[in-house]
Amino acid sequence: MLLLLLHRAVAPGFRQAYRLKSTPARLCIRACCTNDSFQPQRSSFTFSGDNSSTRGWRVMGTLLGLGAVLACHDQQCRASQESPRRYTREEVKSHSSPETGVWVTLGCEVFDITEFVDIHPGGASKLMLAAGGPLEPFWALYAVHNQPHVREILAQYKIGELSPDDKAPSILKTSDPYADDPIRHSALKVNTQRPFNAEPPPELLTENYITPNPIFFTRNHLPVPNVDPDTYRLNVVGPPGGQSLCLSLDDLYQFPKHEITVTLQCAGNRRSEMTQFKEVRGLEWSLGAISTARWAGARLCDVLAQAGYQLCETEAHVCFEGLDSDPTGTAYGASIPLARAMDPEAEVLLAYEMNGQPLPRDHGFPVRVVVPGVVGARHVKWLGKVSVEPEESFSHWQRRDYKGFSPSVDWDTVDFDSAPSIQELPIQSAITQPKEGETIGSGEVTVKGYAWSGGGRAVVRVDVSLDGGLTWQVAELEGEEQRARKAWAWRLWHLQAPLPAGIKELNIVCKAVDESYNVQPDTVAPIWNLRGVLNNAWHRVHVHVTP
Repeated sequence: MLLLLLHRAVAPGFRQAYRLKSTPARLCIRACCTNDSFQPQRSSFTFSGDNSSTRGWRVMGTLLGLGAVLACHDQQCRASQESPRRYTREEVKSHSSPETGVWVTLGCEVFDITEFVDIHPGGASKLMLAAGGPLEPFWALYAVHNQPHVREILAQYKIGELSPDDKAPSILKTSDPYADDPIRHSALKVNTQRPFNAEPPPELLTENYITPNPIFFTRNHLPVPNVDPDTYRLNVVGPPGGQSLCLSLDDLYQFPKHEITVTLQCAGNRRSEMTQFKEVRGLEWSLGAISTARWAGARLCDVLAQAGYQLCETEAHVCFEGLDSDPTGTAYGASIPLARAMDPEAEVLLAYEMNGQPLPRDHGFPVRVVVPGVVGARHVKWLGKVSVEPEESFSHWQRRDYKGFSPSVDWDTVDFDSAPSIQELPIQSAITQPKEGETIGSGEVTVKGYAWSGGGRAVVRVDVSLDGGLTWQVAELEGEEQRARKAWAWRLWHLQAPLPAGIKELNIVCKAVDESYNVQPDTVAPIWNLRGVLNNAWHRVHVHVTP
C-alpha cells in the first residue's frame, strides 16, 4: 500500500521530467529550477542490510520531495505558458498619473512604467506625455529610442497585451514630424534618419580644406524647422536698464559683417572606436563628425552690446534657444560663458552665411550660433532667443548630456551635476586615407588626414607611424596658416613614405600635438566614458600590401 501511495505521488512528477526532454521544456525547467545542473535520475528500491528500512524511508522521502518539486514546476510552467493578460485602450488610458500608475503601449504590448518615470534619462515630463497611450508618436520624434537596449529595458515592465478586439482609433495615425525635412546628399553616411544625423565618408572629408555644404556633417536632435525668413525674428532679452531686441534678418545685416573659417566637431566624433572597446550609448559616429566652413554674420558681442550688456565680475552665461522643439514646446538649448561671448577676440558669430551662401536648412537657416574652438553642441541652430543668465542653460543637452566621466562611472552611478559641461575640445587627429582593411600597392604609401584642437590652439605637428607606434615620421601640414590662440580651423596633413621590400601589412597610426604641447593618448581605455564622448586616442588603420 505504501509503495502504491509512493507511486501515485512520484509518477506524475517523473512523467513531467521525461516530457522536459523536448527543447521548450528544457528552457522552462531552467527558468523554474534553482539548480541548472538538476536532472531526474533513477533510484533503487532494493532494501538490504541491517539499515534497509531506514534507507528505504530515506529513498521514499527523497522521491516524495522530488515529486512535489516537479509537480510545482509543472504548475509554474503551465502558468508561464498561459496567454498574457488582455487590456483595453480605455484601461490603459485610465493609468496616466503616478497615483493611478503610468501605463503605455507599444504595438500590441502594454507596459507599466511607473517605476521608470523618475529615472528616464530624458526627464520625467517628456515620458509623461505618453502616459496612458501609445509610445509610437514619440518614438517617431525620438527615433533613437528604437534600439535593442531600449527595448530590453522596456520589456522588463510588460504586464500584458492589448485586446485584439479593441481596434486602434484613427487619431493614432499622427502626421510625420520629419516629413518636411530637407533633401540630403546621397554620399552622406547616415547614422539616424529621424532625427537626421550623418557624416561624409573619409575619402571625401579631406578632399578640400573647406567642406562643401552638401556633405558637411549634420547633427540634428529634433525635426528641422521650416522658417520663413521674412517673418523670422531673433529675440535678445536685455539686461535691467537695457533694452530687449527683436531682430529681423535685415536688422542683423546692419551689424558689421564678420567672416571666419571655423571647424565644427561633435563631442561624439569617433565614438564607434570607443564602442569597440566597451559598449557606450550614443550615435555610432565614425571619424567624420567634423567639418570646416567659412562662416559670416554679426558678432555676438556687437549684438549684446547694443542690448546694453557689459562684462561683469560675477559669473554669467549666454543662453541660446533654437526654433526646433519637441511636443512639449521645449526647444534645443545650450549656453557659453558671457566672458567668451563678449570677447571680440573669441569671434562668436550669429551666422547667416555658410561658404558664401545662406545657411542650408540642416545647418540652421536662417541664423545659427558659431562658437569657434568649442564643441558643436553649443553652436545652436535655427536661433530664436538669446538671454544672459546667472547660471548655464537648464537645457537637457547642457545639464544632462555632453559631459565626460571616469571610466569607472556607469549608468547606475553617474551624477551629471558632478561634471562640467563640455566647452573646448581636446587635440584630435584621424586618418582618412587609406581606409581600414584596404589593400594598397607596394613601393610607397600616401597617408592623409586631419588634425584640430579646441580653444583656438594651433596644431604644430602630426606624427605618423607605419608599424603601430614603434617608429614615427612627421607629416606635412596643409591649409591656412594658423594664428596662435585663434586657430579655429583644422590642419589637413599628408605623408608619403617608401615601403620596405616584402612587407605584407601596415599598422598606420597618427597623433597630433598642439601649441600647448597637448598630445593624444595612445589608447581608448583610459578615456572611455559611458556616453562615448571626447575620443581622441591615436587613430589606427590596418591595411594590406600587395607583393
